[in-house]
Amino acid sequence: MDRDRPKVPLLELLKAAGNGRCADCGVADPEWASYKLGIFICLNCSGIHRNLPQISRVKSLRLDFWENDLIEFMKKHGNLCAKAKFEAKVPPYYYIPQACDCLVLKEQWIRAKYEREEFVATRVCQDPCSAGSHEGFLWKRGRESRQFQKRRFLLSAREGILKYYTKETKGPKAVISIEKLNVMFQTEKIQHAHGLQITYKTNGQTRNLFVYHESGKIVDWFNAIRAARYHYLRTTFPTVPESELVPRITRNYVKEGYMEKTGPKQKETFKVRWFSLDCQERNLLYFKNPLDAFALGQIFIGRKDEGYEVRAGLPQGVCVKKRKPGITMVTPMREFLFICENDKEQREWIDALNGVIAQPLTG
Repeated sequence: MDRDRPKVPLLELLKAAGNGRCADCGVADPEWASYKLGIFICLNCSGIHRNLPQISRVKSLRLDFWENDLIEFMKKHGNLCAKAKFEAKVPPYYYIPQACDCLVLKEQWIRAKYEREEFVATRVCQDPCSAGSHEGFLWKRGRESRQFQKRRFLLSAREGILKYYTKETKGPKAVISIEKLNVMFQTEKIQHAHGLQITYKTNGQTRNLFVYHESGKIVDWFNAIRAARYHYLRTTFPTVPESELVPRITRNYVKEGYMEKTGPKQKETFKVRWFSLDCQERNLLYFKNPLDAFALGQIFIGRKDEGYEVRAGLPQGVCVKKRKPGITMVTPMREFLFICENDKEQREWIDALNGVIAQPLTG
């Protein structure tokens, strides 16, 4: 029983400001702590801290015994104290991972904060233009061969471009404007722990590039692209508040996955397609395969007062062989019909599509 007594004041510390969420990813009700850093963290982040024994040591708040001197140390520190020290100068373009983000993002965030101390007050902040310059090799998936091959990439925020080369003796294979570029982690889709999807507009179409790095340095590429994007946005829209600018640097798709789709006559065979919902562009893109370079098509999603609506189920008279839940996407031009794998997927797609319809149009 004596071994359990220290846990009561320790758990009481979770009620203090800042301690009720993981110091690193923000998930609620952390049940672990680093007694070298004086922070409260979640189970997943504690696993990363275990790999950094020189700077962090972890214990469970409920399962491990806590000596009185360690409890006093935790009382004197805490998440807000650590944040003030280790996150004093996080650049606006640097992506701070959330609980839902992939492991490499969280691992590199933790290493950058505590191991490399990149954001302490004494460090000089790198300006976005220089931070948005990066050069090196990435493994890129070939559009035709579908095999990943090593390619040299060059990013320049000053020039506002990202380009890559297939052969050093020739010019760049593609020159991509930072203005039209987006990047997101896609570890499951690419089936690589360090996988990125880069998208950009070319000739009116959205082009996908799928790349990865052998190590966690892929996060350096991710944040370098974000720095270049931030430099472009800050330069182009100097009067826009930071709170509005930062969410526009990069974005994830709000939902992706398989659905079946029929044609405009609503009599064509339903075919399986991979769908990606881009909230910012208000587009639902569909592909034959998840890793295709170009979409087969895209559906613009406007507001409800413009005639856009999402309905559960399919119109009467539409015959389908499979007893699966359907979705009817109403637009001013036509109705788009989809079949989902199950009720859960139907609800998630309807909620995601309604979320886009409900948001105001932006210029």
